[in-house]
Amino acid sequence: MPTLSAAAPAVPALTSRPVRLVSLDVFRGLTVMAMILVNNPGDWGHIYPPFEHAAWHGCTPTDLIFPFFLFIVGVSLVYALDGAKQLSTAQNAVIWRVLRRAAVIFGLGLFLALYPKFDFSAVRIPGVLQRIALVFLGCSLVFLKTGWRTQLGLLAALLLGYAVLLQLVPVPGFGPANLEPATNLGAWLDRLLLGEAHLWNQSKTWDPEGLLGTLPALSTGLLGVLSAQWLRRPDREPAAKVAWLFVAAGVVTVLGLLWEPWFPINKALWTSPYVLYTGGLAMAGLAALYWICDVRGHRAWTRPAVVYGVNAILVFSLSVVLSRTFALFRLPGPAGNPVGLKEWLYEWGIAPYFADPRAASLAGAVLLVLIWLGVLSWMYKKGIVWKV
Repeated sequence: MPTLSAAAPAVPALTSRPVRLVSLDVFRGLTVMAMILVNNPGDWGHIYPPFEHAAWHGCTPTDLIFPFFLFIVGVSLVYALDGAKQLSTAQNAVIWRVLRRAAVIFGLGLFLALYPKFDFSAVRIPGVLQRIALVFLGCSLVFLKTGWRTQLGLLAALLLGYAVLLQLVPVPGFGPANLEPATNLGAWLDRLLLGEAHLWNQSKTWDPEGLLGTLPALSTGLLGVLSAQWLRRPDREPAAKVAWLFVAAGVVTVLGLLWEPWFPINKALWTSPYVLYTGGLAMAGLAALYWICDVRGHRAWTRPAVVYGVNAILVFSLSVVLSRTFALFRLPGPAGNPVGLKEWLYEWGIAPYFADPRAASLAGAVLLVLIWLGVLSWMYKKGIVWKV
């Protein structure tokens, strides 16, 4: 079960003394702050375009957040598991702990899907934490059992194989391969194996975290695994590591853009060009933060991101639980209609002070980020980290 501890290492905490990168905690924290921001607008009907997901094909800044987090998962597990990889006699115990941690994260995702109604007949089985769990599990096993050349080959095979599946394999009951929301191969597979009742409730015919899309999501994690192994090389100077990681990031990003005309960039499908485009940007972000924070030692500005980064899954999970709990309390809104407690606070305490409803909506999200910053700062000061 998840536990609270003082001065515990940040996720993934699978070895006794994992080497820590300040840049990794900062990157994770900035990503989670962005996730809280876009997931909690004051008013879902009034959002600035950059804070929305692309309608289908395409990529907005919001569409970068989840792949960045999966990339970070890949980086983190290398720093957590590299010692065990070098000691082959300890691998069985570590693999068991990896399996256990993946199961806990997956179970936490199911709990969030069930809360507060706990209707098992209509629970959404795929989800954000569920995909994180599967990517963590798959990438951990690949890292422990293979070298970087095999990992690079597997990355290419996953991207090419997924493109073949989605673009060439006919969809039973619908005909030729296609990339439409409800009729692509991944949507068909989700309905076949999970049933419509257990998919995303806004569609019921497809799920943005569906089963088939986990294959390319593993590729996103593997980009993080490969990047971390490069940064850990003892035979390269820090400046060379950063320079070549920037080069690799540029190449990967460009490959994604070049592939895009034939296989669109699409988050919901997690297409192969989407993996390369977002993964390349994540590599560049890590390279920049590694140079600034770990090499040059400029860390004074990083405190807000670090306090988010060391308790990333905690703040994500509690933000979901509290949002749904607030929705249970119904109060009269400005128009007299009952609204949830969160909406009531927004309508009475924030919206009246802004002429532009989109600005008010953004202010509500920013305020929530700041509130969580206060809570997490207190936990950080006390040395409290939530271990999953």
